[in-house]
Amino acid sequence: MSQIYVSNLTFAYEGSYDNIFENVHFQIDTDWKLGFTGRNGRGKTTFLRLMQGQLEYSGTISANVEFDYFPFEVQHKEYLTIDVISEVYPDFLQWKLIRELNWLKVSEDVLYRPFNTLSNGEQTKVLLAALFIKDNHFLLIDEPTNHLDSHARKLVADYLNRKSGFILVSHDRAFLDRCVDHILSINKTNIEIQKGNFSTWWENKQRQDQFELAQNEKLKRDVQRLSDSAKRTSGWSHEVESTKNGTRNSGSKVDKGYIGHKAAKMMKRSKAIQQRQLSAIEEKSKLLKNIENTESLQISPLPFYKERLAELDHISVSYGANPVCEDVTFEIQQGERIALSGANGSGKSSILKLVCGEDIPYNGGFHKDAQLKISYVAQDTSHLRGDLSEYAKSCGIDESLFKSILRKLDFSRLQFEKDISTYSGGQKKKVLIARSLSERAHLYIWDEPLNFVDVISRIQIEELLLEYTPTLLFVEHDSEFVSNIATKVVELSG
Repeated sequence: MSQIYVSNLTFAYEGSYDNIFENVHFQIDTDWKLGFTGRNGRGKTTFLRLMQGQLEYSGTISANVEFDYFPFEVQHKEYLTIDVISEVYPDFLQWKLIRELNWLKVSEDVLYRPFNTLSNGEQTKVLLAALFIKDNHFLLIDEPTNHLDSHARKLVADYLNRKSGFILVSHDRAFLDRCVDHILSINKTNIEIQKGNFSTWWENKQRQDQFELAQNEKLKRDVQRLSDSAKRTSGWSHEVESTKNGTRNSGSKVDKGYIGHKAAKMMKRSKAIQQRQLSAIEEKSKLLKNIENTESLQISPLPFYKERLAELDHISVSYGANPVCEDVTFEIQQGERIALSGANGSGKSSILKLVCGEDIPYNGGFHKDAQLKISYVAQDTSHLRGDLSEYAKSCGIDESLFKSILRKLDFSRLQFEKDISTYSGGQKKKVLIARSLSERAHLYIWDEPLNFVDVISRIQIEELLLEYTPTLLFVEHDSEFVSNIATKVVELSG
C-alpha cells in the first residue's frame, strides 16, 4: 500500500476565467476501491486526465504507482483480440489474462476473434481484464457501465469488488454500492473523501444538508433579531445624547457627564450587538455551499382519449437473416411506465423505434393510434451541436421552459453560451431529456436516457416521473431507477 498525494491543485482550461479546481488537497491509499461522483460538468474526467499528466496544472500530484485509464483507445480494432492486448501490454502472461476472463464469464475463444466483432460488453470486459493483470498500476475507470446490460453490470461490479486500487467514475448507484469502499465527491465548492459505499455517502450528505438548512434558518432569525436590537440600541443612544444640551423636565441643569457616559455605554452595547450580527452573518455564509440545486422538474403530458395507446401482438424483428427478437407481446396503457429489459442485442431499441413509427422490419400485429403524439429520447447524442436557442427553435419547443429545465439540471448560464458539441456526455443527455420534458406528448419513449447523467439529476428525474405519472416506455440499465419507476417490466429474449 502507498499513497497518492494531491496538493494545491489548481486548473482551468486555456481561455477560461473560471478554475475547475482551486487549491485542492487530499490523499488516497492505492489499495482503496474509490467511487468518484459529482454532477455533470464538475470535472471528473478532467481530474482523471490531470492524474495522467495530459494537462498542465499548478500544484502537485505525486504517487509511487503508474496510472492506467479505462477505456483506452484501441488503434487497430480489426486485429485479433489477443494482439490488441499485446499492443497495450506486450509482456502479459496468458494464464493471468484467462483467469481474469473466467472471473468475468468471458470465453477464452474471444482472444482469437477480431476485436471489432466482439459485443460492446465483451470489449469492456476484455479491456478491464487486460489492465488488471498489470502490476503496480492504479486504474482510472471512467464510466464502464454505459455499454453493459443489467446482468453484465452485476458481473463487472462483482469482479471489481474482488479488486483494489482504482478510481471508478459511475452514476449507477447499485453498481457503486457493490464494488467501492470509499467515495470521492466533487461538490460545488470542494472535493472530499468519505469511507463507505455510495448509499452511505448519500445518507451522510442528506443528513449534512438538513443540518445546514436548519442552521441556516436559525442564523437567519438570529441575524434579524440582532439587527432589530442594534437599531433600537443605536436609536436609544442617539436620543440620550441629544438631551445633553437640553434641560430636565423639572427645569434643573442637565448632568452632561452622566448623560454622555450613558450614551457611550449604550453605543458600546450597540456596537457589540452589531459585531455579533456580523459574526452570525459570517457563520451563515459558510453554510449551504455544497447543497445542490434540486428544484422540482415539471412535465405536461397530454391526456389521451382512450386507455390503450398501442398494442404489440407476437412481434418478431429480423434484419435480413438475423432474428433480433421474437414473440414480443404487450400493451401500452395510459399512465403506465413500462421498462423493456433484456441482454444487449435482444431488440429493445428496435421495439422502441417500431413504436415511434420508424421503418423496422417485423412480423406480427402492431397497432398504434394515428393521433398518438410521441416524444423520443435516443441513445445517440453525436448529432448535437450548435446553439441551444437555435436547437430549441428547430425542435419547436419553448426556449424559456427548455433552459429553465436545464438550469434545474445544474446547467450554469455560462453553459448556455457554449456550443452543444463541447458539452460532456451527461450534459448532452440532459439536453435531450430537457427537450423531451418541454414537449407535450401522450407517450414518452426514452432509450437509455441516463447514460453519463449524474446521480442527483437521476433522482430529480425519478421524482418528476413519480409525481406527474406520464405514460412512459423506456430502456434503462440502472437497476435502482427501474425498480423505483417501472410499473411493468417486459422481458425480451434475443
